[in-house]
Amino acid sequence: MASADRLLPSHFRCAIVFCVDQGGAAPVFSARTETDGDHVRVVVVGEVDMATADTMLQAALREPAGRVTLDLREVTFFDSAAIHAVVRLAQRFPGALTVLPSRQVRRVLEISGLAGQDWVAPA
Repeated sequence: MASADRLLPSHFRCAIVFCVDQGGAAPVFSARTETDGDHVRVVVVGEVDMATADTMLQAALREPAGRVTLDLREVTFFDSAAIHAVVRLAQRFPGALTVLPSRQVRRVLEISGLAGQDWVAPA
């Protein structure tokens, strides 16, 4: 098994992985935080819903940051709690948040009227 040091480029300061225990079921959510200077990148995989949205938010807020990238390209489900968490991040990091949405996340952002926000990366 590779050590954690080998999983990230040498310039990354840390990587933190959050998983939510869903009562014995196979994990359907993880959030990995990578820090590079004042830039925090949170890579989210799986379902972001009322059970996991706060964990995603806390992963982004755990380290001091000037810029945050929320990589949601592997997210398969995104509900109103997830939208609320992303809007809170946009308010916390005005002009310094980038959201990389999956197809499913982009559709939810379109329906909610948020897809045109400057923090949503173009398709």
